[in-house]
Amino acid sequence: MTTLAAPTCEFTFTEEHFRAIARLAHENFGLDLQPEKRALVYSRLTRRLRALQLSDFDAYLGRLAGPESADEHAELLSALTTNVTHFFREAHHFDEFRDKVLPGAIAEARAGGRIRFWSAGCSAGQEPYSIALTILDTCPDAASLDIRILATDVDPRILETARTAVYPIEERNALPPRLRDKMTVVGTGPNSFTVRQEARDLVRFGELNLIKDWPLRGPFQAVFCRNVAIYFDKPTQARLWRRFAPLIAPGGMLFIGHSERLSGPATEMFRSAGITSYQRLVDQTAGPEAIS
Repeated sequence: MTTLAAPTCEFTFTEEHFRAIARLAHENFGLDLQPEKRALVYSRLTRRLRALQLSDFDAYLGRLAGPESADEHAELLSALTTNVTHFFREAHHFDEFRDKVLPGAIAEARAGGRIRFWSAGCSAGQEPYSIALTILDTCPDAASLDIRILATDVDPRILETARTAVYPIEERNALPPRLRDKMTVVGTGPNSFTVRQEARDLVRFGELNLIKDWPLRGPFQAVFCRNVAIYFDKPTQARLWRRFAPLIAPGGMLFIGHSERLSGPATEMFRSAGITSYQRLVDQTAGPEAIS
C-alpha cells in the first residue's frame, strides 16, 4: 500500500483510503476529487478524526459505512467543500435580476400570478436573502403577492445557520448602502446583525442534494446556482444544467458562478444574456429524464 509522502503525517493515509473517500463523495454528492486533491482531503479529514477520537482512517471509513453514516456523510461534505459566500456576491447578477427578471415577474404577480425563484446551493443564506432584498427594494409590497424564494442546500448544518439569518457585523458592508439600515437590524448578538423579517418571510429553506431526485414542480422565473458545479466533474455539470432547463420558465434566467460555463445539451436550451447569466429559450423543451 502506498502512503502519503509526508514524514510528519499524524495518520497513515493510503491510496486506498483516498480512493474510497473519493468514490463515496462522488456517489453521494457528485464531488470530483482528483488525485491532486489528496493532500487537501487528508488535511480536512484529520480534523474529523481528532474530533471523533479515531485512531486511523480505517476506523473513519468504518464510521462512514456504519449506522451513523448519514450524520457523518454530512460532516464529510462540510469538510470537503468551502462555504465561502457573502451578500450580493457577483453584484452584476443582482443588477441583471432586478432589470431583466423582476419587471415582468412583479407585473405577473400583481395580476395574480405565482412567482418563484430558486437559490440552488444556498449555503449560509446570503444569496437567497440578497435575492429577497433586491425584490423588496423594487417591490416593497412583495409579501402581499405570491412571490417566494426556494433556498436549498445539501448540508443540513449550514441550513440551520441560514434560517437564523444572523451574520457577523463586517458582512453588512457588502450590502448596498441604501439597504443597510433599511433592511437589516444590528445588535441581534455580539458584533452581529440580522436580515429584517419581511425579507426572511420571502424565503423557504429546504435540504436538497442536486445529484439526486428533485421533488420540485416549477416553473421558476430565475435560478441561482453559483459556485456549486465547480465541485462536480464535467458530465455531472452538463447533466445539472440540463435538469434546470425544464424547471425555468421560458424567458427566465439561470445565473451561475464566475468560473463556471454552461455545457452539454443545455447550450441549446439557453442563450447567453450577460456575464455567466443565461436566458431560457422560449421554443426549447427537455425530455422527462432531465428532471429525474
